[in-house]
Amino acid sequence: MFELNQLEQLLAFAEYGTLSAAAEHLHLSQPALSRSMRRLEMDLSVPLFDHAKNKIALNENGELAVKYAEQIVREAKEMKESLVAHERARHTIFLGSCAPAPLWTLLPNLSALYPDMTITSEIRGLDTLQEKLLDKTYQLIALPYPIEEPGFASQEIGEEHLYFTLPSAHPLAEKKSLHLADLNGETMLLRPNLGFWTDIVKKAMPDTSFLTQDENAFDELVRFSVLPTFATDLALQRYNPPEGRVIVPIEDEAVNIHYYCCYRKNTLSKLTKLLQAKGKSKN
Repeated sequence: MFELNQLEQLLAFAEYGTLSAAAEHLHLSQPALSRSMRRLEMDLSVPLFDHAKNKIALNENGELAVKYAEQIVREAKEMKESLVAHERARHTIFLGSCAPAPLWTLLPNLSALYPDMTITSEIRGLDTLQEKLLDKTYQLIALPYPIEEPGFASQEIGEEHLYFTLPSAHPLAEKKSLHLADLNGETMLLRPNLGFWTDIVKKAMPDTSFLTQDENAFDELVRFSVLPTFATDLALQRYNPPEGRVIVPIEDEAVNIHYYCCYRKNTLSKLTKLLQAKGKSKN
């Protein structure tokens, strides 16, 4: 019976046109490739090539074999990828979040509940998160709203509120609270990888010039810059408040968020029990 690597070699010959070119691409010697193609003809019990002086070319059998080989090699690749993904999924929990803060709670909880599993997380857009939960890419996601779909559950896991951090000399630094529109049109520093927060502030402040800085430079720039920026109550609890800055709450409803952990019912039973227990304790 022929082998998969022989079909791959046949496809290389069809692509490159000569044994020497195909052999160079495959990192084989030309005699080794020639012997492999003769074995393939014997295994298939039909000639695949027309032979001329110092040259061979695919005949009608060979051209038909190439079409089958393309399908077989493609399906073999898909089979391997599917099996690898399935095996990986058996030992991995995929978590998607709309923002960094929900990960600060969910990741340690998942690691404690499932110590033998690999926990993989990423921050993605709201539509992508829901799509990937529905197609089972994610076992759970964190959203700023619950999912109202049959077969799914949503449990509130916390809230987060956005603030301006202003230099003490800023004209609005003495305000008790502000709206996003109050600083629209200014230049502001913006931390990267904020998830849906970035979309919210850019939509509400269309005339603002946002300077997105990488994580390593951001804190240093905030310390020495006179430009306004943002922080949330959870970030301020997790990290040291920026020095020399005034923290002013933002009143817009869109930046006062309740987070929900959304997942398929009857999955991740330990986490489900934990979330339900926390939900009851809040009531």
